[in-house]
Order: sequence, then C-alpha cells, then structure tokens
Amino acid sequence: MVTARTTPEYLICWLALTTLGAVVVSVNPRSAPAELAGLAQQTQPRMLITDQELAGLIRAAGIAGRPPLGVLDAAELAGDWAHAGDGPPSWLPDAAVIPDDLAVLIPTSGTTGRSKLVMQTHRAYVLAGEGFPFWMGLTPADRLMTSLPLFHINAPAYSMMGSLACGAGLILLPRFSASGFLDAARRHGATEFNAIGAMLEILMRQPARRRDADTPLRLCYTGPAPARERQEEMEHRFGLRIVVGYAMSESPYGLIWPHGSRPFGTLGTVRQHPVLGVINHARVVDDEGAEAGPGGTGELLLRNPVLTRGYWGMPAETERAFTADGWLHTGDLVTVDPGGTYTFVARKKEVLRRRGENLSPAEVEEVLEEHPDVLECAVVGVPSELSEEEVKAFVVPVGGRTPDFAELRAFTAERLAAFKVPRYWQLISELPRTPTARVAKHRLPRGHPPGEWDAESRARR
Repeated sequence: MVTARTTPEYLICWLALTTLGAVVVSVNPRSAPAELAGLAQQTQPRMLITDQELAGLIRAAGIAGRPPLGVLDAAELAGDWAHAGDGPPSWLPDAAVIPDDLAVLIPTSGTTGRSKLVMQTHRAYVLAGEGFPFWMGLTPADRLMTSLPLFHINAPAYSMMGSLACGAGLILLPRFSASGFLDAARRHGATEFNAIGAMLEILMRQPARRRDADTPLRLCYTGPAPARERQEEMEHRFGLRIVVGYAMSESPYGLIWPHGSRPFGTLGTVRQHPVLGVINHARVVDDEGAEAGPGGTGELLLRNPVLTRGYWGMPAETERAFTADGWLHTGDLVTVDPGGTYTFVARKKEVLRRRGENLSPAEVEEVLEEHPDVLECAVVGVPSELSEEEVKAFVVPVGGRTPDFAELRAFTAERLAAFKVPRYWQLISELPRTPTARVAKHRLPRGHPPGEWDAESRARR
C-alpha cells in the first residue's frame, strides 16, 4: 500500500514495486483515517510506503503495526535507488513478470467500508503508454506536465508511461494550483499537460494576464469536451490546442479525437494502438442490450486487451461489470453518428426522470454555466411529493456576485424544455470533489436546507 503523493519519490517507488512483480495499492494521501484503515483491512498489504508528513495519519488509522514488512519511507527508498548507480541494482531479482500479471489496484469509490478496487495489469499500462504519444502527437522534444494524482489511472498510464514510451520529459506538480499553473509551465518548459474535471474552467476564471499564452505549452489532453465556443476561447487565451478523450480506470483505451480532427463537443472515435492496429471496439446499446444505432442514445460498451480483470474481492460486482461475451459496461450514455464519432450524454445512474421524461443533469449544468454570475454548478434529482423526481441546482457564484434565482430560472427556461428547468435552487460556496477533481454529488446537502429557493412557491425556506 502506497500513500501516493504526486512526487518523484513516490513515482520511483511505483516503478520499482511493479518491476519487482508486487501489486501496488496507491491510495489517496488525503484519506481520512477510517478510509485508510478500511483499505488496509480490505487489501491486507505486505508493506506500507508513506512519508514523515503523513505519520499522524498512519497513527490515527491504527495500521502502522499491521504490514508484515513494516512501514517504509518513500524518500529513503527513492534515495537508496538513486544511489545504486546506473541501471537496476545487481541484487534486483528477476520477477518474471508477464503482461497479464496484476500490477495495480486502483481505489475508485467507498468510504469506511469496502472500496471498489479496479484490478489493472502490466499490459494495460504498457499499451496506454505506447498509445498516448501516438494519440497526442508527442515526440522526445516534449515535456509532459501533470498535477493529477498517482493513485488514479491518468497520471501513471498517460503522463508517466507516455513520457517513457516516447522519450519525453516528465514534470510532476504535487498539486493543482490555478494561480501558479502557467508559471510552473514556463519554469519547467512544459509543452503538454493533462486536465480533468473543472481544471480548465478554473484556469479560465483566473484574472487574465498578458502572458497567459506566453508559455511553451502547445497541447492539453482533457475530457469531457467543452462547448466549441468555450474551447476556442481557452485555446486562444493559453495559446495551445485541446485534445478531448474518454477513458476510465477499467479501460485506459476508450475514445479520443483523431489526429488533425476537431469534432467539437464530442468524445471522438475509438482509440487504437500505433503498431498493433485495431485492438479496441465499442458498441452503443439500449436497456435490452440491442444496438442503439446511429443517433440513438444508449450505454457505451468497450472490449479490448486492457480491460480490468474486475474488482478485487468482489466477484458479484465484477460479474455485473461485463456482458456474457466480455464487453465492459461503462455506465455512460452516449450517442454515435454514422462516422463513428461518439458524444457524451450522461452517466447512466445520473439520468433523472421528471414528468415522464428523461433528462441529463450535464445538459442543464452546461446551460447554467453560460450565465455570467455562475462559476460552476451541480444539478441533481431530489424526491418529489408527486412521483419520480424534482430537479435541484446547486450554484457556486462568481466572486462578488449574488445570482438572482428567478433570473437564473428564466435564463435556463429560454434555453431548455420546461421539464429540464430546476425547481429548487441553492447557493453553495464550493462543490465537493473527489480526489480526482470530479464533483462528488453524493456529498451535496440533502433534503431542503435553509436558504433553498423553490421556484413554484417563489420563496426561500
């Protein structure tokens, strides 16, 4: 088990452990003690690699004495490796690792109970690393910069393995800081970075500076796709080109914009390998498993050589994740056009049912975030006294502004069908987020707390 900060020391430990044939359980160093204790109970690690700054967390979690090989310091381990000379130490055993051996367990959810731990193989990381420079057009002259966590899939599979595969440089930022991000790119000579969630939008909300485009940056990999006008505004301000893609811990091969194409607002086409050719396949199916067809909405299924082996210790969850013939359920609803370009619609579990109609929270959020008073927002379903659900919008205002809910509602109603317009509205100082910067909607206030505005009664509670 490794409390994986985004630092060189932890990266070296990650590589060394996988070289030895060990299975790395990379956990969030900002976990609560109960979360860390739960993961230790679930995985029964042979050793724990951490650092001095996290000693208090390890003590609070009560796991310091559990691993048979003890608690080791990442900085000391990395220092020992660095002083071993060129190449691996002579005492390093031949682990006889093969491509389908398990390399990493990736925690994807869970609190104090049982997390879903995605099992990923050496093959998955190698093929992702070989693919990423090809998909992005990277060369040895590039320097890839990431502030994304090493306990997720993106930074290790794309930035780390991608830089190794093409001989590019790698820059690790311990954390994402919007105010210092561009300065870091200048200082380190970064030419490419990976962004997820709201990172680009957060950068755009920083005060504009004349030097914003004066960096070596030329590429950004992100997902999901911004609206075309907003993407072009981002590219102009920062002087780079955005490439949109889609993948997940369960499959680092998903979708991406093909070389030279600009299918704005979409997730692109199916990713393939630069040498092996067509190894990745996608389908869009309805609730009965039938092909949705061009223009139809359905769940995206994937099949390729780098699909997860399942969820550690959860055979029932693993069985539900796959069809009988080996296709992975992504849980994402998409549409596909006749040319094979896919567009995201919603998470299958997030689709709301209101007044006999299905609606996507993402569609409502996209409209609301066009309003000048809205920094960001989250749209959720809340119980209705009638049946099905009502729609509620949590709004984070732009600094110094106080949005008028009636105005926001009218703004939304001008752009969306009536059943999509939220009934309940609430201001919130910031949206709760997962460690990988995605909005954690399950942590938003529940019920109808004080300050909520009900559009039907035109009153605050």
